[in-house]
Amino acid sequence: MANTAGMSQSGAGTVNLSRIFTTWWPLAASWLLMSAELPAISAVLARLSDAEVHIASYGAVVFPISLIVEAPVIMLLAASTALSRDWSSYVKLRRYMHAMGGVLTALHVLIAFTPLFDIIVEQVLQIPPKLVEPSRMGLMIMTPWSWSIAYRRFNQGVLIRYGQSKVVSIGTFLRLFADASVLAIGYWIGSIPGIIVATSAVATGVLVEAAFVGLRVRPVLRDRLRKESEVEDHLTLKAFISFYSPLAATSLLMLSVQPACSAALSRMPGALASLAVWPVVGGLMFTMRSLGHAFQEVVVALLDEPGSEREIRRFAWGLTLLTTSLLILLASTSLSAVWFVGVSGLVPELGDLAGAAIWFGILLPGLCPLQNLYQGILVHRKQTRSITESVVVFLCVCGGLLLAGVRWAPFTGIYVALTAFSLGALSQVLWLAWRSAHQSTSNS
Repeated sequence: MANTAGMSQSGAGTVNLSRIFTTWWPLAASWLLMSAELPAISAVLARLSDAEVHIASYGAVVFPISLIVEAPVIMLLAASTALSRDWSSYVKLRRYMHAMGGVLTALHVLIAFTPLFDIIVEQVLQIPPKLVEPSRMGLMIMTPWSWSIAYRRFNQGVLIRYGQSKVVSIGTFLRLFADASVLAIGYWIGSIPGIIVATSAVATGVLVEAAFVGLRVRPVLRDRLRKESEVEDHLTLKAFISFYSPLAATSLLMLSVQPACSAALSRMPGALASLAVWPVVGGLMFTMRSLGHAFQEVVVALLDEPGSEREIRRFAWGLTLLTTSLLILLASTSLSAVWFVGVSGLVPELGDLAGAAIWFGILLPGLCPLQNLYQGILVHRKQTRSITESVVVFLCVCGGLLLAGVRWAPFTGIYVALTAFSLGALSQVLWLAWRSAHQSTSNS
């Protein structure tokens, strides 16, 4: 792994909690802003006609399918951060990025605009019939999603590598502003179907963010990257595939659980209510987990430096304590009703279901910093295969519990789903901890 110390804002120096915080907070702010997207969409859809149908269509069909199509490009951020060491490597990575973006966009079009949609949604997922046509329309509008994400994450990696992580936060803010503008227009008009409002907002947001990142990376490419000395170990297609394929497989496997969960919820008691509440609770969980999601790049950035691992671990456990405490506070007080009914706009019955469901996912926010701690250590060591193994562990545990819920459990679907996700995530973190300790090359 190339030395990534240039990614930190403070450059060389002692790695302490203050410096970790300085490196972490712009990326955390970006994740936190991005996490506001799904709650904002749910809040607007809840106030438009046929709210339950359109929230479920977006959260249980359109968004999960869009995520799984784009899954192979998600790790371009880590790949670009680690491998864009000179101009030649950057150009090759850019070529690979556009190839992946084009192929995945073609796949998205194939699913959204052909009878393949009916096979996936009606026969495989068995979504309630009233969700089918809104979901089809929403998936069509989401066509720019995959290529925009690929372009944005690839160039964000370069920005992070050269100490420009604050630009990433600004780009996310602009994306959220574009989302909010479209959502506000849709809410003001009032007669546009909610799924069209939601997907138009998301598509507009990712295009705006990609365009901004593309503009802001140009000075870095011109003044910094082009002037880097050419590295001796030239990036080849074989080397890229060897490094990237486990990361791409990790994203693909991890996101495949989203449509699988929609399929499971559709087959358990309280299907429509669970499908409607799922994206709202999921949005809250994503917000709480966002502080941990930003941590992997921090680990990769600072782990090269002597004595860093001990302080990085302390910071990760601090985030775990903080996020777990915040979710317990929300679940055990009236803040739950304020969030789900007052802010998210759910009717009281669905708000009560969402509030009760939080307890079944109470472990999820605190596990996220630990997961990204161990993943960052393994990426730093180029042991990406261990990360893929951990996702297989997660899928086996989570998928097994979802299957058991469909076949035998008489419980409301969302309770089973959150239990499955929580125990799957716990198993994944334990596997990552074991693999990182088993292959320890600690420099502390």
